[in-house]
Amino acid sequence: MSRMYNPAHPGEILREYLPKSMTVTESARRLGVTRQALSALLNGRAGVSADMALRLSQALGTSADMWLSMQVAYDLWKAERRPRPKISRLAA
Repeated sequence: MSRMYNPAHPGEILREYLPKSMTVTESARRLGVTRQALSALLNGRAGVSADMALRLSQALGTSADMWLSMQVAYDLWKAERRPRPKISRLAA
C-alpha cells in the first residue's frame, strides 16, 4: 500500500467539515470538549484521539475510523522523516 505524500493534519480536514458560521467555542461546546482542546486540534498542535474520533463521527456523520486513519497516516509520515537510530533485527 502506498502512503500519501505529506498528508494533511486531521485538524486541517476538520476545518472543512465545520460550519463556517460556527465559532470554535460553539463547535467545542457541541462536541463536549474545551475550546482549547478543539483549537489545538484545528491548529495541528494536538492529534485526534479515539474519543475525539467518536465525537466527530457522531457530530459530523463520518466514521471514527476515517479520523483515526488520517491521524495514523499523518503521524507515520512525520515519524518517517525524523532521524532514527540504527536498529538491529530481533529475529534471524
